[in-house]
Parts: sequence; C-alpha cells; structure tokens
Amino acid sequence: MSEILNHVKKANEEYSKEFGEKANLPMPPGKKFAILTCMDARLDPAKYAGLTEGDAHVIRNAGGRASDDAIRSLVISHKLLGTKEWFVIHHTDCGMETFTDDIIRDLLSTSLNTATIDENGWRNTSNGDGSPEGKYIDWLTIKNQAESVLEDVKRIRFHPLVSKDIPIYGYVFDVKSGRLIEVPEATEVGSAA
Repeated sequence: MSEILNHVKKANEEYSKEFGEKANLPMPPGKKFAILTCMDARLDPAKYAGLTEGDAHVIRNAGGRASDDAIRSLVISHKLLGTKEWFVIHHTDCGMETFTDDIIRDLLSTSLNTATIDENGWRNTSNGDGSPEGKYIDWLTIKNQAESVLEDVKRIRFHPLVSKDIPIYGYVFDVKSGRLIEVPEATEVGSAA
C-alpha cells in the first residue's frame, strides 16, 4: 500500500469519528451559490470564501475553465439544487499559463509519463508510450487571467441552458496575498437580467 493511500485512509478514519451532525446536511447547498475554480492545490475555496460543509457547490478543473462539463455541473447546481449566484475564480501563477495546446499535444504524442519544465520549456523525460489523442482535446490554456475569466463568464452567461436570472461574478485569486481581485468587466457581463 502506498504512503499516500495510507495517509488518506488514516485521515478519513479520524474525520469520520467527528462527522456527527454533518450526516444530516441537506443535498442543496445552504448558501445557494456555486464556485467554478481551479484544481490548484494552493487554492482552498472553503477558506477564501468562508465555507463549511454544505454551504456551496465547488466545481474544480484545470484553470477553473468553463468547459462543457463545468457548465453541466453549474446547470444542475441551479436547476435541481437551487443555487442562485455563481463565481468564476481563476488565480495568479496558474500552471495553465505555462503551456499551449500545441505543447501538451506534442508532449502527449511521444510520452504519457510526467513531463518536466526548465528554462528551455516543457520536455518529456521518456518516450515511447505516447498517443495522438491529445490533438482532439481543447486544453483551455490561459494567456491572461483577467481575459480568461471574462471569456469564461461570457461563455456561461450566453449558454442557452443558463438562466439569465443568475448573477455570475468574475475574480482572480492572488496566490501571494490570498485576496480575491474582481474582474469588473466579467462581473458586468455576468450581471443578472
């Protein structure tokens, strides 16, 4: 058994001992909002948004992007579970800014193992087990955080399955200060009708 697996199992055992009343939390989020944010391990939406279990839906993916699956989750969050406000929160120093679609496609075409980055850019450390399938994926890389927040809020706002009554706010989380920095243009586009 791996050290990571042992750690997770032990932590879960301790957590479950104090679970208590959390077993009675309702399925809909108590504060009636959802956050779409990045999977980056430095971001803790519960802490930066003041949440506890049961308060809000948190949808995470690489970059916090408005992918089809993220929008699917947001639509379910509203339609079936009653969220009334949504946040799109990207962050500074995001790994999605360090490569392009072409770079990851090239890396994957020659190796599926973890790549490395140095002053010369991304490179594979081994070759031979790659796949061309990466060329069929839109990796939703980021060039500019504020622009990507605006792009994602627009995509969500104008999606035909998203209610015009839901305000959508756009922010960038600063990983050096812990502050949420509003992207005013995104919040304006995301305003409810």
